[in-house]
Amino acid sequence: MSIAPGYAPEFRLLFDGRPAPATLRGSVTSVSATCGFGDADRFELGLANEGLRWLDHELFRLDTPVELWLGYAPEQPERVFAGEVVGADATFPGGGMPTMRVIAQDRRTRLAASSPSRWFGIPIPTVGVMPLPDLAVAAVPPLEHGLLPVIDPLGAAISAAIGAAGAVSAMNDTKVAQSLIRKQAGETSLDFLKKIAAENAWELVIDHSAEPAGLILRLMSPAAHIAPDVTLRYGHSLLDFSPRVSTVGQIAKAVARVWVAAIKLQLTVSVGFDWDRQSLTVEVSPGFGKKFSGDTGVTLVDETLTPANAARVVLGKLLPKLNKRLTAKGTCAGDARIRAGHVLRIEGVGETFGGFWRVTSATHTLDGGGWRTSFDVRKEIWFGSVPAAAQGAAPVHRGLAGLALGG
Repeated sequence: MSIAPGYAPEFRLLFDGRPAPATLRGSVTSVSATCGFGDADRFELGLANEGLRWLDHELFRLDTPVELWLGYAPEQPERVFAGEVVGADATFPGGGMPTMRVIAQDRRTRLAASSPSRWFGIPIPTVGVMPLPDLAVAAVPPLEHGLLPVIDPLGAAISAAIGAAGAVSAMNDTKVAQSLIRKQAGETSLDFLKKIAAENAWELVIDHSAEPAGLILRLMSPAAHIAPDVTLRYGHSLLDFSPRVSTVGQIAKAVARVWVAAIKLQLTVSVGFDWDRQSLTVEVSPGFGKKFSGDTGVTLVDETLTPANAARVVLGKLLPKLNKRLTAKGTCAGDARIRAGHVLRIEGVGETFGGFWRVTSATHTLDGGGWRTSFDVRKEIWFGSVPAAAQGAAPVHRGLAGLALGG
């Protein structure tokens, strides 16, 4: 979709699959949709409630499906949100126009409200109870609440490899095998699913553009998608940009105790990543000392692991920390292509802060000031495989005046 400044923003609202009536569109003061990784996406509709005409209206009953489409005329808008009404509030001022706000969220809200106690094992005669693979376990909570889980091929391959490594380690030890069985107790189905996703290097995101509307839950592997979807340049299409480095030059590590039953020995395994050198480090030593306890760059895994589950637990602890080292916020003119999981190519902000960024959250807002898109993004270790120049991350060329001043 090309964006021309002279084009007028266009929005469409659907309730229960039907376009909102013209009278409702005339009362709209603002629409906003925030979509991101992990927790439920959120939609807000602001209304001028003249004569209290929208109070208790049937369109806003709980669980009513709602969709928001945004674009620029004369082109067709794109769906940026599909969910269900979860609430509404109203204001009745002493002077002025009464107003209403209608709130909708996607179906991950249902996962967050569900907390069954169960385990995911399969009895095998003469062997015992064996763990179900994460590919199967991760599909259960979404399907229970009407969501259709989709795992991309790379994500499935990573999960299968981690599961195979655990299965080999537990092949001759039924206790180890049973320790690998996923158990849900004292946590919501959404938190349970987020834990599985983290240990398989997945992200949870609703694909609002896909059919059926709002029901496709992608368990995506960011490593499979590193090509830019949108290019923004500071001073042109990028209105503002605020990057932040959290740990400059620091080596991030995850340290865990690993018990090897075959030799009855506890080991300390440290897995780290050096951003400056773009290199992975692995250290193994006997025992479990306290030499890492005061290091702010270290994540201590507070549980004893086995060779069967160490890989997925360390992955779940280390990778999120690495991908939080360099984060940013920004704003641009409204663009429906900017959505969670997509990659932005940022230009005109220098070499350190330029290049590829992963969108972790995007908010589309349409009100009296027009349509704008704000976003949260992060640098990921996967982007290190693409040269900086190819990412559009170039040093800012200073003029002769700056050089003369030594700036």
